[in-house]
Amino acid sequence: MAALGHINYWIVVVLMMIGFYCVIARGNMAKKMMGLNIFQTSVFILFISAGKIIGGSTPILREGVDVYSNPLPHVLILTAIVVGVATTAVGLALAMRIKEAYGTIEDDLIHDDEPAAADEDNR
Repeated sequence: MAALGHINYWIVVVLMMIGFYCVIARGNMAKKMMGLNIFQTSVFILFISAGKIIGGSTPILREGVDVYSNPLPHVLILTAIVVGVATTAVGLALAMRIKEAYGTIEDDLIHDDEPAAADEDNR
């Protein structure tokens, strides 16, 4: 039963491993961006879980409440969500530009075309 009490941390570990696997095992840049977003979401859950205090209330002053959850992780995660959206947008824009230049976003195919593309640039 103790393991179920930490189910949120197990979810964090599983999501981190799924995201990490997508980043290192996939050759498609869009799939790598999705893996990064999954990994990032697991970090969000980790920080929010760390901010929750068992038996604590929301950080609003009320009578009869002595224990409050820490609001700082929640505020930091709001900032991280904005940064994550911007990072994803830049990454997908770069993937689109690579698609225009090479005709694909697969890493293996781009590396195969590099000598041909370099020869065309020198002409």
